[in-house]
Amino acid sequence: MRSGARWPEMASEVKLPRLGQGMESGTIVKWLKSEGDRVEKGEPLYELDTDKVTQEVEAESGGVLLKIAIAEGEVPVGQTIAVIGEEGEEVSLEPSSGNGAAAPEVDEEPEEEGSPGSAREEERERGREASAAVAETPQRPVQDGGRVKASPLARRIARERGIDLAALSGTGPEGRIVAEDVERAQAGAAPAQAPAPVAEGEIEVEQLSSVRRTIARRLTEAWQAPAFQISMSADMTRSKELHARLAQLAAEGSPKVTLTDILTKASAAALMRHRAVNARFTGEAIERHPSADVGLAVAIPDGLVVPVIRGCEQRTIVEIAAARADLVERARNGKLKQEDLDGGTFTISNLGMFGVEQFVAVLNPPQAAILAVGAVEERPVARDGELAVRPLMTMTLTCDHRALDGATASDFLRTVKSFLEEPGLML
Repeated sequence: MRSGARWPEMASEVKLPRLGQGMESGTIVKWLKSEGDRVEKGEPLYELDTDKVTQEVEAESGGVLLKIAIAEGEVPVGQTIAVIGEEGEEVSLEPSSGNGAAAPEVDEEPEEEGSPGSAREEERERGREASAAVAETPQRPVQDGGRVKASPLARRIARERGIDLAALSGTGPEGRIVAEDVERAQAGAAPAQAPAPVAEGEIEVEQLSSVRRTIARRLTEAWQAPAFQISMSADMTRSKELHARLAQLAAEGSPKVTLTDILTKASAAALMRHRAVNARFTGEAIERHPSADVGLAVAIPDGLVVPVIRGCEQRTIVEIAAARADLVERARNGKLKQEDLDGGTFTISNLGMFGVEQFVAVLNPPQAAILAVGAVEERPVARDGELAVRPLMTMTLTCDHRALDGATASDFLRTVKSFLEEPGLML
């Protein structure tokens, strides 16, 4: 809040809320009300983009929106962004964008030619130029406002030896002349060849969205964990039969049951038998949770989100299908809330619909494990000494070795496999 600003007692400051664990700031996308509009308690007031999701934030009090302090941009948690009060109340607060002031630009002064410098600095410059020269194709020197681009060392050598820089071809970045080019010219080296033609067009630069920045940060965290992977293939004959039967019994208009829903139920049942896998590693302790809150990786235009289906061990496959359909639809429409993404204890990533046979998923910290699932494919297998063709699905479990050991993880994956091959065992 701007120092010295005061509002009457009836006015209520609207502060940026903390919507989830670890949230330090959010970006105001747009206001759904304008200054002077009446606002009811619980009515959507503005759209907020956090590092996980964009959602509407509701007003915590009713009245008139007297002032919007921050129209848009990134805001730290707890900062005042607006004032709600009674009509006619006056507030003295200037609106701002919410973005921090840009850091002042510092112009680096080029080193003046002929300025005193140590021999060590000169050797370092020679080393840098030599490295650049090896990787670059010689180019005609680029002129900057009539001045040939050359390094200070190259200029000094050329001046001392009476060499015209404009007649040389540079091997430095963007055709910049470096010391090696001057020395090569004096030694009578063959003239450099013209550069190869460069394809026309502009480089497309896409700024990272908050979701993509979060993905980058979380994946970097994940790669710091000592992880290991184990794989097994399950015969999906019985699961496919169950899937077909559930499709026949499904009520009209109800969400369609998928193999992912059956896999989610099998994983939840296995997590209840192997509580060590249903865990989160916090750095100082291992939290083993009593309920299977399973996250499903969902692709969205901005990247990837992992909404959570809670209490999967207590839900039927049909109930899991309904919850999954709702979460996926809201994820793709940008309607997820922070609570939809928090608190998962285990994650499933399924790329089978893309024809991927097998892959390794990256951990979803602080969860101890994530299951990567490929496509169900007809493969030849040996059964009772004879060759048979069965629908097989390969599963790869990635585990945080700080929380899980190989034997525990193998027992869990073997249980998931047995439940998929005989679904009646998990019901």
